[in-house]
Amino acid sequence: MQLLQQLYTSHFGKAPFSVEALAGAGSNRAYYRMGDEEGKTVIGVVGTSRDEDDAFIYLSQHFRKRQLPVPEVFAVSDDRMRYLQEDLGKQSLFDVLKDAREAGGRYNLKEQALLVETIKLLPNFQIRGARGLDWSHCYPQPEFNEENVLFDLNYFKYCFLKPTDLDFHELKLEANFRLMAKDLLAEPTDSFMYRDFQARNVMLDANGKPSFIDFQGGRKGPYYYDLASFLWQASARYPDKLRRMLIYEYYYSLKQFTEVPSKRHFVERLSLFVLFRTLQVLGAYGYRGYFERKKHFIDSIPPAINNLRRILETENFHYPYLMDVLRRLTLLPQFEVKDEEPRQRTDGYRTTDSNVYQAHTNDGPATFSKYDGKGPLVVRVFSFSYRKGIPEDESGNGGGYVFDCRSTHNPGRYEPYKQLTGLDEPVIRFLEDDGEIVTFLEHIYQLADAHVARYLQRGFTSLMFSFGCTGGQHRSVYSAQHLAEHINRKYGIEVRICHREQGINQILPAR
Repeated sequence: MQLLQQLYTSHFGKAPFSVEALAGAGSNRAYYRMGDEEGKTVIGVVGTSRDEDDAFIYLSQHFRKRQLPVPEVFAVSDDRMRYLQEDLGKQSLFDVLKDAREAGGRYNLKEQALLVETIKLLPNFQIRGARGLDWSHCYPQPEFNEENVLFDLNYFKYCFLKPTDLDFHELKLEANFRLMAKDLLAEPTDSFMYRDFQARNVMLDANGKPSFIDFQGGRKGPYYYDLASFLWQASARYPDKLRRMLIYEYYYSLKQFTEVPSKRHFVERLSLFVLFRTLQVLGAYGYRGYFERKKHFIDSIPPAINNLRRILETENFHYPYLMDVLRRLTLLPQFEVKDEEPRQRTDGYRTTDSNVYQAHTNDGPATFSKYDGKGPLVVRVFSFSYRKGIPEDESGNGGGYVFDCRSTHNPGRYEPYKQLTGLDEPVIRFLEDDGEIVTFLEHIYQLADAHVARYLQRGFTSLMFSFGCTGGQHRSVYSAQHLAEHINRKYGIEVRICHREQGINQILPAR
């Protein structure tokens, strides 16, 4: 501390008038707010690693040259173990959102606007910030690679999984870890991966403008990681609807800086990084909580486990042994759900919790339909020709969604496809190369996913989707088949397909 005060005196020409120790979080570095008689303050940092300090100092200087909102470094000690940086204020985004978290994840419009502004800044930081960056300065290594991934997965295994005394086969788990690492690294990238992008590391000035801190662990890597890190922060309690909005705000902001994959591919890749980030976070919570006995990290374990439950309920990953271990982990008595928002089931059977709406003291009791809790849900998907009318709903519920495919490019106008249907490979290739039908379906997937998830949550039994085109042969058949397979694959429920004009009926069984 005395050496830090000497650095302040050397830089500003006088000793600090006030020194206030700041609370730390996951880092072992020490922070102090140091001020003069006029109340002007800087942040003094005492590091534990010269390489880590060098990384922050270099990255701060680089990002400021790119005109990105990060703190300026004013002075550095000769041994590089202490430095003075710009004070960006006392209020983090995490602090500002406290009331929303405590209200069970109810974010008002002002709070949502802050989140949108922050998430739209992130691609600028990741893509523009990476230009001209010398990756050799990154700490502890310059690039996100297989070694990184396996380190974090084993961090989870040794610091969180093993202390629970859950029985598992290490070689089988390691095999799934390596497969997951291969998938995570499947796409090359030139972006800056912040690595610890969360609301605590976003500071707000007097006008509510965000700036970023604690990026010294960043390196070259996939941009999906930071989005997963921010939106699935265990204690943030972002509701699913808000998460979806922020994902698409990020996606369209990212498009301004680089070429991006289709929305469907983007969301699928993001889901994998959400799982990986959740396991990495649990490893950190295990070490800081179980071994270092830091209360904040112990308190963060239940919401992180709840995040893991929801991931396992809503996503399918091809790592069977890892999935089995994680499901057994979430069922351990010490992680029993208490006072959490209701969980959604996606196995096609009735929910055990009739209160599917999040309770709040201002709402009063909810009323429910006589159809609640019956289950299991069966989805029926039709293709049809508008010339022969919209399919009838035999369930007696009055029908469901009807989508008109006629705005998309029609392969039936071309001779090679006139005798084929939307199930045939040449037609599929024509539609997907053209791309209009793919964009059309991306919006429908979002709508269908929200509806299916709520029907499963409420234990409803029937949902109907219909796709119409001119002849009920190409576009509607393709769309109906792909939506049916998407729902069956994602939710594991029975889906019945009827291509009415083709006389084709198919059942995709529940898993």
